[in-house]
Parts: sequence; C-alpha cells; structure tokens
Amino acid sequence: MLAGRLARRLSRLGLHYSWVVLAVVFALSVVTAGAMALPGVLIPPLERQFGWSAEDISAAVALRLLIYGLMAPFAASLIDRIGLTRVMVGAVALIGAGLALSLAMNQVWQLTLLWGVMVGVGAGLTALVLGAVVATRWFTARRGLALGVLTAGSAAGQLVFLPLAAWLERGWGWRAALCPTLAGLIAAAALIALLMADSPADLGLAPYGESAAAPPAPAPRRGGELRTLGEIAGSGAFWILATTFFICGFSTNGLIQTHFVALCSDFDVGSLTAASTLALMGAFDFAGTIGSGWLSDRYDNRALLFVYYGLRGLSLLYLPGSSFSIYGLSLFATFYGLDWVATVPPTVRLTAEAFGRDRAGAAFGWIYAAHMAGAATAAYGAGYSRSVLQSYLPALYAAGALCLVAAALVWLIEKRPVDAAASARAAA
Repeated sequence: MLAGRLARRLSRLGLHYSWVVLAVVFALSVVTAGAMALPGVLIPPLERQFGWSAEDISAAVALRLLIYGLMAPFAASLIDRIGLTRVMVGAVALIGAGLALSLAMNQVWQLTLLWGVMVGVGAGLTALVLGAVVATRWFTARRGLALGVLTAGSAAGQLVFLPLAAWLERGWGWRAALCPTLAGLIAAAALIALLMADSPADLGLAPYGESAAAPPAPAPRRGGELRTLGEIAGSGAFWILATTFFICGFSTNGLIQTHFVALCSDFDVGSLTAASTLALMGAFDFAGTIGSGWLSDRYDNRALLFVYYGLRGLSLLYLPGSSFSIYGLSLFATFYGLDWVATVPPTVRLTAEAFGRDRAGAAFGWIYAAHMAGAATAAYGAGYSRSVLQSYLPALYAAGALCLVAAALVWLIEKRPVDAAASARAAA
C-alpha cells in the first residue's frame, strides 16, 4: 500500500501523514467546488443556445443545492460505514458522469437530472461534512487550521476553474468549459486511489497532536442521523446555528456563486470580467477562511461570526450602488470574499461546544443542510426575480438585510466554558 510506505518514510523525516491526507482532500474539494460553481458561468450561454429562462436553469441549480445539503446529515455515517476512500471515489464518479453526460443534453429535464440530481448527490458526499470528519479524525492539534484549509478548497476551486471556464466558453462554447473540471476529477480520483487512508489507525498512527493511536470509531447505528436530529431539535443553539447558516447559504452559494455572472451581464459587464471578479473573491476567500480557522482556535467564535456576517451584509447592500465599475466590483470582491466561507470554522466549533465531540459531526450535518436549503431558496428566488421582475436587485437587498440579522442572532448562543488544556493543544 503506497500510503503505508509513504507514511513510514515521512515519519522518519518527522512529518505526519495527516498533512498528505489534508492535501488529497483539499484537491478533491477544489475540483468539486469548481463543478458546483460552473452553472454560474454557464447560465447566459444556456439561455442563448436553448432558449431556457433563468428561472428554468435556476430550478435545476436549486435542486442540486438542496440535494447537496440534504446529503450532509447522512454523509458522515456513510463515511463511517464504507470508508472515506470509497465515498470519495463514488462522489468523483457521480460528478464526472453527470458532467460528461451533460455534453449531449438539449432538454431542461436532462439538465435537472444531470446537474441537479447526479452532481448534487456526488458533491453532497464531499460537502463540508467531509472536511469536518477529516479534520476531527486526523487532527487534534491544529484542527481549526486544518478545517480552514479544507473549507478554503471551495474558494480555490472558484479561483482555478471559473476564469478558465469563462474563457473557454467565450471561444469554444459551453461544452468546452466543462473539460478542465472533468480532467481535474480524473486527477483527483488518481490521488485518492494512491494516497488516501480512512483513518490514522489504518496506518498505525495517532491523530496529529496525539501520541497514542486511537481505535477506529464504531460504525453508527442505523437511523442515527434522525435520532440525533430529535435529540438536538430542542436546543436553542441548534436553531440559531441552523438559521444563521441558512442565511449564510442564501447569501453565498445560492445568490452570488450562482447568479453573479448573469447579474453582471445585466449591467454590461462581460462574462470573463465577472468570472475574474468571482476568482478574485475566491483568492480573498482562500486567505480569509484559513485565517478564520486560525482565529477560531483562539477567540470567541460568536464575535468572529458577528464580524463575518456584518461585513457580508454591508457588502451586499453596497453592490447595487457600486455602478459595477472595475473599482466598485474590486471593492466588493475584497470585503465579500474575505468572509465568503470564513463562517464555517467558527460554526463547526460552536456546534462541537454545544453538542459535544461525539454528536458534532451529525449535528453539523443538519446545520449544513439548513445552509444549502438557504442556498436553494436564493438560487431559485433570484432566478425568479430576474425572470419576473427583470432584476436581481431585490434578492441582493434581501440577502444583505438577512446577513445583518444573522450578525445579531449569533450573540444569542450561550457561551460555554472550554477546557483550557484542550484549547492549548488545538492552538499548538
């Protein structure tokens, strides 16, 4: 097994194999994020070629986001039952098949099946829950940093694939824009097959930051996800975290990631310029999310969320009045990008504080389902607004106002004492 041999060689050099696993999962996150972001570039060309309305395309995207989110509560249990490697390979196969088959599509129902269902299920298996499981299973020290890096994969995917997709679409059509993502999926599958290991115990290792190898976690009982939901549904912390994460999804994946290029086209901004602005957001998001992981190990996570949601809300309210100039878009990309997914590390840590390490994965799965329900609502709602009201602006104002509400709501989460020794180990 290549992973075992490499782990032993790295150990002799004083390096822990957890960083290799982190790199493999990061690569998968980059590629799947690119696949999820593609519709944001391709809505205008699909409208032109097939005559589909923004509402029609948005409905397929909304279904994909909803399925993506609903997979989250069950993804952690599936990982425990059949292993990280098998789940990751299956996800790559589903996403790749959905994109490859879409090269021949010409009907809306085909778009819904391929981009909505197949890509939604496949991407749902690699959602943020995968990152939470990997960070928890492989890291004790630097767990917040590890989660920040994995979460930043979505920003990196946007940074790598969107400008390239926009350039290929402009020169060779929307089908050519899918090719880099398909190639990336093949490369990710090879890395997973060669280098991935399900847990440190499989390689005779302890998680990073511990000295004794932990035994593999027992397989969860059937129905554990719904049982966990029943147990946490009476908690005020759960509903606050779920509500704020609903708003998070509404104001990011569903609105900006899906509709930003089409929004810019309404203001005579070219698709390549708009995609490059999204990539700029991704660059700031990459730095902001990794920084958020570092900060979440050290500071009150409620204060971090207050700042993140507040800045995001103000930037969304600013965008309609920016005149969509290069300066205005760049300013928006900076402030919006810094906290695009920076909310994830503090939310995961608040979830763990509220529900304990044993239930944190399943609880965060349901909170993340709320996130993607918000994304689906915005994806369809913004498309409906553009089709019926001929404008995205109502959706932007609604998202900005909701972010300010979320900034206030986080202070209602009760602050729980954290073990000082555990905090010191996490920050080490």
